[in-house]
Amino acid sequence: MVDFSTLRVVLASGCAFAALAATPAFAQSTPSGATVKADPARDGAEDAGAPEVLVTGSRIKQDPNNSASPLQIITGKDFLREGINSPEQLISFLSSNGNGADNLASNSDVVSGGARGTNGLSAANLRGQGSASTLVLLNGRRVAAHGLQGSAVDVNQIPFAAIERVEVLKDGASAIYGTDAVGGVINFITKTDFTGVDLSGFTDITELGDSPIYRLSATAGYGKLDDQGFNIMGAVSKSWNGALYGRDRAFLNGNQPNRGLSIDTRGTPVATAFSINPTAAGVGITQGGTLLGGTTGATALTGPGFFIPGTTTLATGGVNTLRLPGGAGCTSMPGGMNYDSALFSVPTAALACAWDTASAAVLQQPLETLTYYGRATARIGGSHTIFAEVTGSDAEARKIFSNNQYSANNTNMPIAYPLNGLTAPVYNAVYNSIVGTLPGIAANYGKPIAFRWRCITCGPREYVTNTQTFRAAIGIDGPLFTGWDYRAGGSYASSTSSSTLGTGYVYRGVFASAAAAAASGIAGAVVGGADPRAPTAPGATAPGIVGLFNSGIINPFSVTQSPQAMAGLDAISAKGVKLYGGKYEVVQFDGSVSGKLFQLPGGTVQLAFGVDYRRETYKFDGSSAGDLSSPDIFNVAFDNVNALSRVSRDVKAAYAEILIPVFKQLELSAAGRVDDYTGFGSTFNPKFTAKFRPVEWLMFRGSYNTGFRVPSFNQIFNGVTQSPNPGTSLVDPTTCPSGVVGTGGCAAITPDSLSGGNLGLGPETSQQYSFGAVFQPSRHLSLSADFWSIAVDNVIGTITIPQLFQNIGAFSDRITRTGGVITLVDLRTGNFGSRRTQGLEFSGRGDIEALGGRFTGGFDGTLLLDKREKLLPNLPYSNLLGVFSLTGDLGLRLKYNAFITYEQNDFGITFSQIYRDGYQNQALNAGLLTGAFVRPDFNPRVEPYITYNLSITQRVAERFVLTAGIKNIFNVDPPFAIAYDGNLGAGGGGWEPRVGDPRGRSFTISVDAKF
Repeated sequence: MVDFSTLRVVLASGCAFAALAATPAFAQSTPSGATVKADPARDGAEDAGAPEVLVTGSRIKQDPNNSASPLQIITGKDFLREGINSPEQLISFLSSNGNGADNLASNSDVVSGGARGTNGLSAANLRGQGSASTLVLLNGRRVAAHGLQGSAVDVNQIPFAAIERVEVLKDGASAIYGTDAVGGVINFITKTDFTGVDLSGFTDITELGDSPIYRLSATAGYGKLDDQGFNIMGAVSKSWNGALYGRDRAFLNGNQPNRGLSIDTRGTPVATAFSINPTAAGVGITQGGTLLGGTTGATALTGPGFFIPGTTTLATGGVNTLRLPGGAGCTSMPGGMNYDSALFSVPTAALACAWDTASAAVLQQPLETLTYYGRATARIGGSHTIFAEVTGSDAEARKIFSNNQYSANNTNMPIAYPLNGLTAPVYNAVYNSIVGTLPGIAANYGKPIAFRWRCITCGPREYVTNTQTFRAAIGIDGPLFTGWDYRAGGSYASSTSSSTLGTGYVYRGVFASAAAAAASGIAGAVVGGADPRAPTAPGATAPGIVGLFNSGIINPFSVTQSPQAMAGLDAISAKGVKLYGGKYEVVQFDGSVSGKLFQLPGGTVQLAFGVDYRRETYKFDGSSAGDLSSPDIFNVAFDNVNALSRVSRDVKAAYAEILIPVFKQLELSAAGRVDDYTGFGSTFNPKFTAKFRPVEWLMFRGSYNTGFRVPSFNQIFNGVTQSPNPGTSLVDPTTCPSGVVGTGGCAAITPDSLSGGNLGLGPETSQQYSFGAVFQPSRHLSLSADFWSIAVDNVIGTITIPQLFQNIGAFSDRITRTGGVITLVDLRTGNFGSRRTQGLEFSGRGDIEALGGRFTGGFDGTLLLDKREKLLPNLPYSNLLGVFSLTGDLGLRLKYNAFITYEQNDFGITFSQIYRDGYQNQALNAGLLTGAFVRPDFNPRVEPYITYNLSITQRVAERFVLTAGIKNIFNVDPPFAIAYDGNLGAGGGGWEPRVGDPRGRSFTISVDAKF
């Protein structure tokens, strides 16, 4: 029997050794910079005659293999090697990319605040500085930010089929491209002189046969610039990502109490009965209360007859018949578990069940994307080049997450299961089950049963988001006079998004607030009163879901429903209702001139200068269905409060760059940029670089630059939303030093929270520097290491409840108390303190001839050395390096990718390793970390995540290339991690989507045909 753990170690060691001695024929990068050659090791990357071109981060043509900044180039062969099928997968693969909630899997559950506008969005996050601080370019010019969010670019809009290479500048570039390029730049560069026809197909299917990924693409071009003076090309691609559900992965399990993981919800597919007395719409009034609620107006059980057996604790935290003597057990229902009253410090819930929300999560969102690209290029006068290009995309994403929970309350959700001719069998069975444990309810027989219920048959909640992008650009470049060139162009880009409700949403049927009742214009309308504007299900006595519940048509004590109930749910469904929409537009014009000035001992001094102008425009549409004048749809965040008719700003800029080869061994450069932002004034940001090569095989390099990022439109103009907190783990830190509910009289609090924009927001500023060395002892080996440091002040962002409570003394103005109890917290956007990040990026490439062919290999990695944040200047920094955080970037200490390739003639085979470091695990109960609360299998640290891939490529008859691969050869599950957010009810499956890939072992096949 194979010992796979030992084999993995051996393979890892072999891969690392090979990387040190080996350069990939398929990887178009060298540590000293970038190369556009097919095989830098074979062709000689250090050739003095290498052509000078414009590289990302500069306006001066220079040798890309001799760059002063770390520049990584990735091409189509790299995509094949790792089975990369989309820009999102490419971004996740980069070791220099952070671990934020920027991919679709991380945004596939319940979110709050600004994250609600990320439906279908996948963004880049270089060096963990956030998606708004990474600049994404297409052919060196900006594209539009996502229409719902307006701050980050959806990388999946990029026309992947037309991409020739991707240049990743792992350094700030504010002086050249704009003040927001703090984390770095990702420049997608398309083919520009393509001829012939290229057809390709790609499939990626898991071992279990689910969550398939497909892509078909075609590229065609005619005309050679050098021979005919023109080129016309076009590309189109269609991709499909199938859904992967949490229930289809065994490792996804929120019911692991021995490891410190459980789910804090008592809304279960078989309802949990509660001691709630609705006082609206007559429910429970005429009967004198509810079964567990005692008399009308009472909100809690009283007396020994309601004690949890063997205790003096009242069963006010919920009672589920499955957990009582004679019951089938909480685990008998799909996703069911015992409610962990000890972990969540709710002793009154010892008779309740919980439900694993992760079982309904979608780990890979269904996504269909069509992208297209067209370009026409012509030579004028033999040396001037003019081009026009157009690109666009049409994508539909379906965000599917946990089913709605319906919880009775005494105001706007007055629901209870009645006793009538339709319900008597179920009612009596529930009554008989409970009365044996809580004999005190006997006196309440006949009163309706208040409950919390998870509606499985309603379907999971679903947002269907369509995003259409369009971009048109024109440009011209050529010589001005001897030694001088010009470059000018303009572009228009837009991203239009709209989200509609899918399954899982129904009309409430009662007025949700006094404001809604007043806005209806209906005489006698009150909170909790019937809303006749909502649809009424056949046979129901009142409108909406409340009418279905209170008539007894829906049976909340069953996971299945009658045909009448299913027809009723369909009649009150809100499917197809618009949720919200947005549009982001950017118009840009730019022009630059570059050329040679004079000679120095080291070469020619070169100068470039230019101007940029762009207008950014954004609007966010609400929905008429979210107006107070419309009937309420239960539990929908319409965000009408954030509606913006149209806002815009102008950005005017001028910049200059000079390259000074002081002598052969030393080269300096300096760049500076002045930007003028509407509403924020002007700012100047410089960048300085230096490279020193004392001997041919060793180079030292360094840089320094500053940045200035203004807030997004949403961060400024979003309205204020007040949201409830369904969790039970919060305590007042001023009265409860232990931080644990139930200890020392610490009572749980459930404050509402405010989220939204801030008209008083200011810009954030940054300073960063780097220095490193490149070691190239021969054309067959190249190694590099670069230290970098980024300091950001006046950080634009939001604050979480744990952060607020940890620093409650400094944020007293964000706390509201009622009767001494915290009832409201202000989490709105602000300029919060400072962020400090430092790291070491390393890379290696090498090759050797052996066994009749060539072995090539390499590695790219990031070692994070420091990650700290503080919320105010007078507060101490908090260490975030290798420590779990609910939001933002998860600072893994070490990330790297390594590979080894063997090539012989038309055959190639590649073996690769992907490593993502572990980190300090989250503890849902503070005692898990202090030792005061013991769960035997709790792991204080999350294990590293290590996967291996294999691909084989064979060229057939010159025109066809076949590539077959295995991703995650050993079928490694993501390591166990507690990522559950009890305040939102999100996550909880025992894995971290910011790090792991839930698909497991999968098989890829790629076919490429050229004609």
